[in-house]
Amino acid sequence: METSTLTKPAFIGRKIERVRKLRGMTQEEVASSLGISKQAFSKIEQSDTIEEGRLIQISSILGVTLDGLKKFNDENVLNNTNNFYEAVNNSSVNNGFECTTVINNPVEKIIELYESLLKSEREKVEILLSKSKTQ
Repeated sequence: METSTLTKPAFIGRKIERVRKLRGMTQEEVASSLGISKQAFSKIEQSDTIEEGRLIQISSILGVTLDGLKKFNDENVLNNTNNFYEAVNNSSVNNGFECTTVINNPVEKIIELYESLLKSEREKVEILLSKSKTQ
């Protein structure tokens, strides 16, 4: 039986929720990976203490280190992000290495999705119109 080492670094459940959302994962996905229900995982995200073994599992699923999960805070994420973009924007070359910024634009993905849905709906309309003409 696993020993119950409880971790209580400033509401760990909230940190898990923030990391999960930043990773673009749903409660269902994480719960499924843990072999528990969505409701059980929701309770974990509302907890201020979590067994160390479970915390290790969750950090692995979220793709972060245990230490990174325990020490996570929004302010550090924002500072690190701002520092990264400032470094890239200040110079195209840092320490002899060219910096490349990859922009993953979700708006483009939304437009692609919308266009494919629109195309599908137009095809449905054409099928319905051709059926109504034959009747």
